[in-house]
Amino acid sequence: MPRIIEAPIDSVASLDETIEALAGIDFDPACEERTEHAATYLRALTNNRTFLGNMLLDQIKHRHREVGQESGYGPQSIVLSPLAGNVFLRANIWPAEDDLCFKASGAKSFVYGVPHDHNFSFLTSGYLGPGYRSDYYEYDYTDHAGYPGELAKLTFVERTALSENKLMLYRAHRDIHSQLPPESLSVSINVMHVDPAQHWYDQYGFDLEEERIERVLSPNSTEAFLRIAVATGSEEAQDYAEWVGRHHPSERLRQASFEARSVQLSERQDRDTLWREAEGSGSRMLAEIARGKRAELAASAP
Repeated sequence: MPRIIEAPIDSVASLDETIEALAGIDFDPACEERTEHAATYLRALTNNRTFLGNMLLDQIKHRHREVGQESGYGPQSIVLSPLAGNVFLRANIWPAEDDLCFKASGAKSFVYGVPHDHNFSFLTSGYLGPGYRSDYYEYDYTDHAGYPGELAKLTFVERTALSENKLMLYRAHRDIHSQLPPESLSVSINVMHVDPAQHWYDQYGFDLEEERIERVLSPNSTEAFLRIAVATGSEEAQDYAEWVGRHHPSERLRQASFEARSVQLSERQDRDTLWREAEGSGSRMLAEIARGKRAELAASAP
């Protein structure tokens, strides 16, 4: 489960002070010293019991003057700072089952009951309320190819809540949790670590009953752009997609290349030939997906 960090300090920091302090340490979740520094700054902000309420009240009073500007506010997440170095701050709102927004939007709108890992590390602190509950698991990302239906080697740890002042480090590609609504409305504050390479690593959703990887939760814009470019029929896009399918370091983008090109082929045999190439690409993940695609084609044959 996420690593619990003790930061027993009574000092109180403003949001601006916290942003400045975090920007100066080059937060690295793999570095014990920098993680402890970042945790200390987050605890000092958590000790500030008025900053978030004052910020929200200011938005309510003055947001009509900022029409058309990006506020960073959404139904659940509130971006508290721009990217400063390799971190930004975020607050998350966690409604309880009796709250109107939960009843109107449903559990999955707030990621409740959706077991998942993360392709980034972050610090989190319980700021308000009893906190969301989680069933926590651990796994080794490098032991998995990442295709839907793959058996997941998960180890259950415990169920616990992110209570007020509890501070934890969620570790990328290691900690999995299935969140449950808190007993009453709760808020957490996160220090989000940004790694430029994280978009090339997948975040997974899991089926805990079957103990399998269910789907990828982290598509990126490059994948969408590639699919659109191939769909336009551009010869240059087709050539680039062929290169991606054979050589790109991201297996997920290679998969998108084969899928985008397959859609453009009208003959079943041509699609089978393309997926046969993917099957022999040297990628276990691609091979498993390609075998499934070829089985579907064979089953649909007259």
